[in-house]
Amino acid sequence: MQVTETQTMKETVQAAWGKKPLIISGPCSAETEEQVLATAQGLAAIGQVDMLRAGIWKPRTKPGMFEGIGAKGLPWLQQAKKLTGLPTTVEVATGKQVEDALTFDVDVLWIGARTTVNPFSVQEVADALRGVEIPVLIKNPINPDLELWSGAVERVARAGIKQIGLIHRGFSSYGNTEYRNAPMWHLAIEMKRRNPGMIIINDPSHICGRRDILMETAQKAINLDFDGLMIESHIDPDNAWSDAKQQVTPEKLGEMLRSIIWRREDVNSEEFHAALEKLRQQINHLDDELMQILSQRMKIAEKIGEYKKNNDITILQTNRWNAILERAFKQGEKIGLSKEFITKYFDAVHMESINHQNKIMNS
Repeated sequence: MQVTETQTMKETVQAAWGKKPLIISGPCSAETEEQVLATAQGLAAIGQVDMLRAGIWKPRTKPGMFEGIGAKGLPWLQQAKKLTGLPTTVEVATGKQVEDALTFDVDVLWIGARTTVNPFSVQEVADALRGVEIPVLIKNPINPDLELWSGAVERVARAGIKQIGLIHRGFSSYGNTEYRNAPMWHLAIEMKRRNPGMIIINDPSHICGRRDILMETAQKAINLDFDGLMIESHIDPDNAWSDAKQQVTPEKLGEMLRSIIWRREDVNSEEFHAALEKLRQQINHLDDELMQILSQRMKIAEKIGEYKKNNDITILQTNRWNAILERAFKQGEKIGLSKEFITKYFDAVHMESINHQNKIMNS
């Protein structure tokens, strides 16, 4: 039986989907046919890129910004696939965009952060995917809301899509200054925990928003056992029509991929597993002790709540709370605990103490 070109590409997509690490790269936006083809050929020459991405439709924050070349860029991706053999992937936000992408043989679709945040838009995309056999990646919503992310996964799954993957691209966060989108790694880790059989790849381009910290962010993702990376690459990044600061040339991408330490989830070594299990048991014992100590702390908080109730005193005592934090910061610095961790930990403990005291107040 003769194998068709379509069958061959499907096999290529399946092989890439099951590969670790899965590397997706290409320009933030398709701008011209020459730019798309040149970038694609540069990426193919690296030998480590599995799929070619390009923004065809670009949902932008403000009107007047470049919102993508539109459907006329899809034949360019089709031609790039013929030249390089790389499967193609684009972002879709409407049913019409799904139809257009499928018409031009796009191999993998992804739902962007601005779409994931809107259940109506996700449902429209899901409805357009009914009866279609194609892998779909879903980016986290802009805001840190795991239920929206999970909801998007469920809507696409109910449309009959069997191969669904996740893309972690960071979250919009007030006060964040280091990143374009704060990674909030704990949320991606929790999403991975909820969906253990689903691939999750990291998008350091949108987390960083700039080239100089791409490498360290990508390495952290690999250290955390992400299944791959989506990194924006452009033949002439400084003159890109969108997101110029976060894109790299294919050559720079190749250097980065060769520099990353690709870690494994496990190793076939009895000595390693024995040593690891011994350390994990120590952690288990310490965790048990911490739980007991926290329980004792809450019982004391309840007694304080009784005194406050009997004397008509408010639960929140701002000066006392500030003193606790300052004391903790000083101690944490001496024993190697970051101020960020101390803040998150004591905030959680403080809220639990308030909850316990509030029950006393209302009893």
